[in-house]
Amino acid sequence: MAKKQKKKKTIKKINTTVVKKKEKRSVREYLAGHKSLLIIGIMVTALLLGLLYAYYYVIENYTVTTVYVEGNVHYTNEEIIERVMEGRYGDNSLLLSMKYKDKSIVGVPFVEKMDVSVLDPHTIKIEVYEKAIAGYVEYLERYMYFDKDGIVVESSQEKTAGVPLVTGLSFDHVVLYEPLPVEDESIFRSILSITQLVNKYNLSTDRIYFGSDGSLTLYFGEVRAALGMGDNLDEKIMKLQYMLPELEGKKGTLRMEKYTEDTKNISFELD
Repeated sequence: MAKKQKKKKTIKKINTTVVKKKEKRSVREYLAGHKSLLIIGIMVTALLLGLLYAYYYVIENYTVTTVYVEGNVHYTNEEIIERVMEGRYGDNSLLLSMKYKDKSIVGVPFVEKMDVSVLDPHTIKIEVYEKAIAGYVEYLERYMYFDKDGIVVESSQEKTAGVPLVTGLSFDHVVLYEPLPVEDESIFRSILSITQLVNKYNLSTDRIYFGSDGSLTLYFGEVRAALGMGDNLDEKIMKLQYMLPELEGKKGTLRMEKYTEDTKNISFELD
């Protein structure tokens, strides 16, 4: 009888590898293994603290408390200061010195340029260089200001105190930054001369009128001073500084066409 064949037993191997749980490391051990990160972190923190300290130091120790303004006529000190120190931190002398270093302020009406200099952490000086404005004319409901050469330097909807209106000139157009197209350009030198003389004697004329015959009339409120053809202007305007206060409240014309230093009586024609 044939022997029975023994069945082979199949034994499966079981992977008995045990996964060990990762041990939790302390912060000190972690940092000890990452010293470079620790050093970088300390450096960044120190840098941020340094910048923060520098920021507050500059803000606290460079605040402008005194401002000197020179050369301004058409603008008040307050208007000039507001223009220069505008914006956030506009009162910080260090930031102002960086902002305006080797740079003038331009683009301000009636001003050629403004230079800003820092005298000390709390003091700055603003030097204003104004354009030599001789007068203005009215054109298309705007005031066109011109300089001693008759070049229109500004166009504005506002009148500026101390600058006279000039009437009697004949022109058919006005172009900004170009001369007023008048027949006799020498008239602009006369206008500037009149303006300077009026300022010299602490007067303020509202209007300068040029007649078709070349005669000149200055308006001081309700009083008109007829100065003739423009001769002896210095003597005539010097005399006006004494006469005008006496005519306050009156309306009429001072006849000064033939006035000289030897003239004793000047007639005043009431309107």
